[in-house]
Amino acid sequence: MLKELMEQFEMASARYAADNGMERDDDWFVLKLQEEMGELIQIWNKVTGRGRRKGMSDAELATALADETADVLGHILLFAHRNGLDLTAAVERKWRFRPEA
Repeated sequence: MLKELMEQFEMASARYAADNGMERDDDWFVLKLQEEMGELIQIWNKVTGRGRRKGMSDAELATALADETADVLGHILLFAHRNGLDLTAAVERKWRFRPEA
């Protein structure tokens, strides 16, 4: 499942980069992930009363929080794809979904 998502995000990201004349070098993937984390934190601060809502309703904040979380997920998957990481195996190992016998 993660591999399919990685491939879908990769196609969307490559298309976006081509349409906007961007080069996605090795650093771009981790820097973009950091940028998206910053955007998630900004929204979280608004949701939790630590930042100005700027007129956003509760529904708009909930949508923005979901959108920024999706961006972070996408960029994690892009980073893993770029670096040839097997996230499925790593999750199973690290989170002990399939503990060793």
